[in-house]
Amino acid sequence: MSVTVPRSALADTVIDRLTASYTEAADPVRAAEMRAYMKDVAPFLGLASGVRRDLARAVLAGTPRPDEADCTALALRCWRLPEREYHYFAVDYLRRHVKRCSSGFLPVARHLVTTVPWWDTVDLLAAHVVGGLVAADSELTADMDAWSTDDDLWVVRTALLHQLRYKERTDADRLFAYCARQAGHPDFFIRKAIGWCLREYAKTAPDAVRTFVERHRDALSPLSVREALKNIGG
Repeated sequence: MSVTVPRSALADTVIDRLTASYTEAADPVRAAEMRAYMKDVAPFLGLASGVRRDLARAVLAGTPRPDEADCTALALRCWRLPEREYHYFAVDYLRRHVKRCSSGFLPVARHLVTTVPWWDTVDLLAAHVVGGLVAADSELTADMDAWSTDDDLWVVRTALLHQLRYKERTDADRLFAYCARQAGHPDFFIRKAIGWCLREYAKTAPDAVRTFVERHRDALSPLSVREALKNIGG
């Protein structure tokens, strides 16, 4: 699904400040190291996380709270810039302002998840942005059901991880259904996500997770089982 970048004076201001600030602070040596560490998923400017966040705070100083159009424009425009630090800025911004976005933002989130995808952005988008949208509008659970069987592994991973921060609000039946549905998935990132979301829910309902793993042990990968039971045994 294509997404359109709306007009946003706020995004204009932030992008101008951001590109000037980040470019001035770029470190080519560190950039090469970061790109190699992240498996060449994207070029980097070479900004350490602390430096990047300090610069981001300065860039955003004095700017007003965004509406959904501002969030959409800023995120999509950051994603069009090649260097990964701009994507990180967009993710951090959306995490902070996801409550200002409606369920209509979900297609934008999907675009971000599937464009230049890697765990460094996908996992935060899943737990903090998509998860926030679904928590605010239960009708989006139907979208998560569809995402859980998607052909794109990053969309599937997002569906698995979107309840990661829900704790006692977790829809356990849905969580377990997704994990069972993808138990035999061949990709490491899906197997890891299954184990991770189960391990996180085990902090709230250890017996339920232990029971699920026992029932599905033959179907689950050893990685998923090991991660799920890491802190509870079984």
